[in-house]
Amino acid sequence: MNTVLVVDDEKNIRETLKDVLEDEGYVVLLAENGRGALNVIERNAVDAVLLDLWLPEIGGIDVLQTIKSDFRELQVIIITGHGTIDTAVKATKIGAFDFIEKPLSIDRVLNVVGHAVKISGLRKDNRELRQQSEKNYFMVPGKSQTFSEIENLIESCAQSNTRVFIWGENGTGKEVIARRIHIKSSRKNGPFVAVNCAAIPQTLIESELFGYRKGAFTGALQDRKGKFEVADTGTIFLDEIADMSLEAQAKVLRVLEEMQVERVGGVKPVEIDVRVIAATNKNITEEVGKGRFREDLYYRLNVVPIHVLPLRERREDIPSLIEYYLQFFADENNKKKKGITEEARKFLIEDYTWPGNIRELKNLVERLTILTLEDTIKLSDVRRAVGFSEAPVSTQALEGLGHIEITGSLKAAKELFEKSYVDKVLKESEFNISKAARILKVERSNLYKLMKRLGIGKKS
Repeated sequence: MNTVLVVDDEKNIRETLKDVLEDEGYVVLLAENGRGALNVIERNAVDAVLLDLWLPEIGGIDVLQTIKSDFRELQVIIITGHGTIDTAVKATKIGAFDFIEKPLSIDRVLNVVGHAVKISGLRKDNRELRQQSEKNYFMVPGKSQTFSEIENLIESCAQSNTRVFIWGENGTGKEVIARRIHIKSSRKNGPFVAVNCAAIPQTLIESELFGYRKGAFTGALQDRKGKFEVADTGTIFLDEIADMSLEAQAKVLRVLEEMQVERVGGVKPVEIDVRVIAATNKNITEEVGKGRFREDLYYRLNVVPIHVLPLRERREDIPSLIEYYLQFFADENNKKKKGITEEARKFLIEDYTWPGNIRELKNLVERLTILTLEDTIKLSDVRRAVGFSEAPVSTQALEGLGHIEITGSLKAAKELFEKSYVDKVLKESEFNISKAARILKVERSNLYKLMKRLGIGKKS
């Protein structure tokens, strides 16, 4: 049941509204002055407030300002006499949901309260979803120097409107860092809008980012805000921005320069107040050098650069991640937290290469939490979950690699071995990329990149 607070210094109005609202199924609380109203709100979960402007002790405007400051989701409906319409309009600008003139129309009261309660419920649902999202994107404290450096960068730049550019492999937590910056900033109560630029077809990216006007193209049946407008007063996270076309990059650059967007089919620019955080898994300086990413846009975005190392290069953070996700998924699935043997823990920390980085670790722990029947996760459970057989698979693959001459640098020797090893696995897999990726314990996309870097073709 929804709860409505009625605040009025006239007893007969309080009692009348109480009777009417209770007949409609609301729980009704009463207060005769501003101080009493704030005390009620602090002690109870209230969905809407009917607030008279003329109150003893603390005036209605002051009560409204306090509510909008401390209880942002609570909808306030102003009750006003004919002589206070200007004040009611002022209250609406402060954040009042609506105002109702005296003498009160019962139908009008019920209609406005119904809408206010609905909006209040939607905002509470959004808050809960945001809190769940923040829980999913929680930045688990690590012990590596890399983690400490990133934490320091976040603390340094969060409160400013400085643009941030995050670079790192897939699954390293770039969006987690972006959300952390947003949550610690003065924009935390504004929206956080994440855009995967690689997932949007290039033909649609302009309308997705900037919106469109009704009739701008076939299927544009109504006006629609773009992601930049949706993120107004908050933060927009442009993930995989290096996958954006040069044409789209030019339009994003213009938005950053002017802080206004022009919808597709529109003629009047719309002012925006947005913080921009961008990210990519590509070597952005290389992309700029090859002309695939605009240099001027790069310099606009790269005010505070954050480089996130892959998990295999900061193994000190793995124990904290394992413990956090063991507890997280135990809570999510209403299960007792699993233990893990030292053998299994050592394998995950020291031996496994984590091609999918933190995202892979999170998925792996969830899988182990659900599928491991015993209370303790063993090495065999982990090996089975990551696709390792009990016997090393490398022995057969190593046979016939050939003799490597002991000349040149260690780096050159490593690259020669890596190329020979990958080439051997591909040939034994008959160049079945999925099968080879499973043997090598890498993602298919990473294997394609590896083949390109090593100069291995399908007929190598």
